Amino acid sequence: QLQLVESGGGLVQPGGSLRLSCAASGVTLDAYAIGWFRQAPGKEREGVLCISSRGGSELYADSVKGRFTISRDNAKNTVYLQMNSPNPEDTAVYYCAADDFCYKDYVRMDWWGKGTLVTVSF
Repeated sequence: QLQLVESGGGLVQPGGSLRLSCAASGVTLDAYAIGWFRQAPGKEREGVLCISSRGGSELYADSVKGRFTISRDNAKNTVYLQMNSPNPEDTAVYYCAADDFCYKDYVRMDWWGKGTLVTVSF
C-alpha cells in the first residue's frame, strides 16, 4: 500500500522560497511518477508539475514556470517541490500524487497524500 505524506507547507512571504516534500512509505517511489497538484479555495484542483520515474519533468501550470521546480531523491524516497518567488495566487493546499505515468488530469492519479497548506502573504 503506497502512502504519501506531504510536508513543508506554511506561511511564506511573496518573493520568498519554500520547499515541499512528498515522502512515501510502504513502497519505493522510484518506480512511480509523482505529481504535485494544488487546490485553492473555491477552485478546482490543478496540476503543477510532475516528474516521471526516469526523472523527466512535465510542467502543467504555466503560472509557475521559472519559479517552481520538481526533483526527486530516490535514496530518501522523497520528491520535492521547490517554490521560489511565490505570490499570493500560489496560495493553496498542495498535494502529491503517484501513478505509473504523469497525468495532468488529477482524476487519473491513483495515490494521494492528504495535502499541505501553503499561504503566501505578508
